[in-house]
Amino acid sequence: MSYVKTAKKVLEIEAEAIRELIPRLDENFAKAVELIAKCTGRVVLTGMGKSGIICHKIAATLASTGTPALFMHPAEAIHGDLGMIAAGDVVIAISNSGETEELLRLLETIKRLDVRLISMTGDPESTLARHSDIALNVGIKQEACPMGLVPTASTTASLAMGDALALALAEKKGFTADDFAMLHPGGKLGKKLMKVENLMHVGDEMPVVTISTLMREVILEMTRKKLGVTTVLDEQGRLVGILTDGDLRRLLEREKYPLEKKIEDCMTRTPVTISRNELATAALNIMEARKITSIPVVNSEGRLEGIIQIHDLWRIQMF
Repeated sequence: MSYVKTAKKVLEIEAEAIRELIPRLDENFAKAVELIAKCTGRVVLTGMGKSGIICHKIAATLASTGTPALFMHPAEAIHGDLGMIAAGDVVIAISNSGETEELLRLLETIKRLDVRLISMTGDPESTLARHSDIALNVGIKQEACPMGLVPTASTTASLAMGDALALALAEKKGFTADDFAMLHPGGKLGKKLMKVENLMHVGDEMPVVTISTLMREVILEMTRKKLGVTTVLDEQGRLVGILTDGDLRRLLEREKYPLEKKIEDCMTRTPVTISRNELATAALNIMEARKITSIPVVNSEGRLEGIIQIHDLWRIQMF
């Protein structure tokens, strides 16, 4: 089919445009990373038309990986939006030709504000490239458009270079999964990176009894806290056991006078535990593997810090 052949050709040309960027990642690229890493303000992306759309995406990627960024429309900039740029910012301007009029009209103001300028152009000798502090070459051999008119391979190359810049910056800054989770509290990504400490029950919500507590008092504590479980602590406040609703039912079936027994004779010793710094998904995996519904959260000394339940994971639609 002709349209399948055309689509394959488009992808081949765009893939080649990206591959050609690899040998250009030299000291110039490294300087761009260092410049943005030292930026005390924001990264301001600007470009016209399709390049502007690419700017939006790069700004979003930078922001989501720990580098504050925003998009400024160059045509709107010369009518007041230049106020978006402040001392300490870095501007990244994208133009395949490097001669986009709206961008060139910004050069004088950018220099006057003493703001550093990084450009991505397809022509290293263009006006924009020559007036930039750092010029990144995103030139291509041809557009994927058969007429050579529609920005296709050129925008793909700019987008790929922007991704490379953003992720190199994230590595430079030591951006971690914890940082990512903080910036992505919503959606599936945020849920995957949510920690146990964000979901566990703490303080008065935790059912807690001591090892010498009688079962009649244990039942009252479990009823009050409504978690279907209680933790058991020793005299030093360390976790030594756990009792669940299931354990309680089995006890009532087997014992003639269960309420006069002490919990140390009825509890499950050395229960499964987890750290507050573990991912909530790790807690879910443990619950599914062990076929349990609650896990006490303890610190390195074995002291109780909270309880996480499978219902907490259901509530946020972890699965």
